[in-house]
Amino acid sequence: MTHAIRIHETGGPEVMRWESMELNAPEAGEVQVRNTAVGLNYIDTYHRSGLYPLPLPSLLGQEGAGVVESVGSGVSGLRVGDRVAYATGPIGAYCEVRNYPADKLVKLPSGISDEIAATIMLKGMTAEYLLHRTAHVQSGDVILLHAAAGGTGVLVAQWAAEMGVTVIGVVSSEEKAEIARQHGCQHVLISGADNLAAQVLEITNGKGVKVAYDSVGKDTFEVTIESLMPCGMFVSFGQASGPIPDINLRVFAPKNLYFTRPSLFVYTRTRELLEQSAARLFDAVLSGVLTPQVRQSYALQDAAQAHQELESRKTVGATVLTP
Repeated sequence: MTHAIRIHETGGPEVMRWESMELNAPEAGEVQVRNTAVGLNYIDTYHRSGLYPLPLPSLLGQEGAGVVESVGSGVSGLRVGDRVAYATGPIGAYCEVRNYPADKLVKLPSGISDEIAATIMLKGMTAEYLLHRTAHVQSGDVILLHAAAGGTGVLVAQWAAEMGVTVIGVVSSEEKAEIARQHGCQHVLISGADNLAAQVLEITNGKGVKVAYDSVGKDTFEVTIESLMPCGMFVSFGQASGPIPDINLRVFAPKNLYFTRPSLFVYTRTRELLEQSAARLFDAVLSGVLTPQVRQSYALQDAAQAHQELESRKTVGATVLTP
């Protein structure tokens, strides 16, 4: 017997229920993991609300860390007691104990705590592919980063700054502006300003940015386009304010812009790609390039409150749920 957060209908945070569940022994190719920490991500709210539909009833959560309790047949390379983390397999991290595909688990280095691991697997590997594989940014480039004080934003900003990239961060408050500056944003703008794109152009001497990373969606779509230089790239990797509008491809023509909607699950679709991404992330943390911090912590049973505060933009950086 274990406990988990489950939804029987989609909606607001109130649809989340803390329920007991039967758990069988792990099947072939699976490992049973006792979660010690669970990550909170905006995609969890998309699943809960029905924006990204799931078969109901459903569990929630993509990301977690824990300890191997038992191993199914055919599994090699993992044993009872190993510390592991995950972010790319089946949904259901909001639980005490779960069975998980062994080929989607990675072992944790001793220098990375369970709490940090549970909040960097999805966000950190997202930062890895955004900077190193989606747009291939380089020293001297200028980028625009929406939600720069969020869990993914602080990692992207810090990593980009270490690479010699100039980061123009966009945040929702002065409090978050200071967080963005502390994590590598050389320029910080407040969202909602009427002249936001004009400010970006002023910072870049009228040129615009090479890449714009937008996880906000509907509210920032036009600003993002206006902020890009000719042949710039619009990277849409989230929609916290709602889906972007239906796109008339002609909007990209005047400046010959590129648009992409990348996904972590494609960038880690094979075991080799998963290991490469996780290894690059762990190296960045252990070398001090990234200094992730857990800024909010909730009991897993209180995940509904965590969702409410995340959607209200009351959280800053990474949040962990503790079983």
